Amino acid sequence: MKFLKIFVSLIFVLVLAGCGRVQPIMDVENTPVAYDLQKKQVKMAIIDSAVSRGWVVKKAESNEVELEFMARTHKATIRVPYSEKFFSILYVSSENLKADAKGNIHRNYNRWVNNLNVDIQKKISVIANSN
Repeated sequence: MKFLKIFVSLIFVLVLAGCGRVQPIMDVENTPVAYDLQKKQVKMAIIDSAVSRGWVVKKAESNEVELEFMARTHKATIRVPYSEKFFSILYVSSENLKADAKGNIHRNYNRWVNNLNVDIQKKISVIANSN
């Protein structure tokens, strides 16, 4: 009987641990650019931050950058629309990241996006303070 309780408890813990790998997809929307910068400076902050984090620039247009990140067999694609006042980081697609129709994805994707967001804001600050 004691063995059965331990076994059931262990299964319960493993199920709970496995459930934490997927989270709602994190989109970063309309993050303000807190400095008086030109649009090309915001674009360079996005591209420099992305490249230093291992993202690959697929397209760089006048109002949007499309980025791709690959880690082993996992791949994520995002759009980063921007202006001199705001930027966003929006999910486009992914492979092998447990994305589902409910808007959930592997937690690593959210970590990658959060790190990119923080780096872009730091780079914007550096650019603004170097002028």
